[in-house]
Amino acid sequence: MNFCVACGHKTTEKIPLGDQKIRRVCESCGYIHYVNPKVICGALVLFEDKVLLCRRAIEPRYGLWTLPAGYMEMLETMEQGAARETREEAEAEVEIEQLYCMYNIPRIGQIYVLFKANLVDGKFGAGEETIESRLFDEADIPWGELAFPSVERTLRHYFEDRKNAVYPMHLETLGSRLDQTG
Repeated sequence: MNFCVACGHKTTEKIPLGDQKIRRVCESCGYIHYVNPKVICGALVLFEDKVLLCRRAIEPRYGLWTLPAGYMEMLETMEQGAARETREEAEAEVEIEQLYCMYNIPRIGQIYVLFKANLVDGKFGAGEETIESRLFDEADIPWGELAFPSVERTLRHYFEDRKNAVYPMHLETLGSRLDQTG
């Protein structure tokens, strides 16, 4: 960011007073340009012991299966974001049940927030970013064709938790510097 979004003047890299990190700071108005993680909201959508997955029609990971999820928008809650993304990607309405999984992904500056949700009336389709949507039994999950580690981790948590009918909230860090698999 070479020019300030507030006034348009040139920015420079420096450590602002009271900070410890190098930031882009406007030479004219002093505006500090922070770069912060993005929040991705989504849903583990369930219907009659099956899980709703969407096959991606966009990059990254075109053609692979994912949970309906995407970037949180301004002025919405995480739950609203998860429901909106499910509507956009799977043409489905959901009832959010609980916060289920959160993933820190520091190497790409993202935080994934996934809610356990129930599909309303069993109706779903494929939005513009989706090739197809399908309900999967555990035995039919396309494990080798999942788009992201967060999707695989969420599904594995769910099928394990389902055995005891107890669904705790899961918090993990994926793809850290120590673990470059995420």
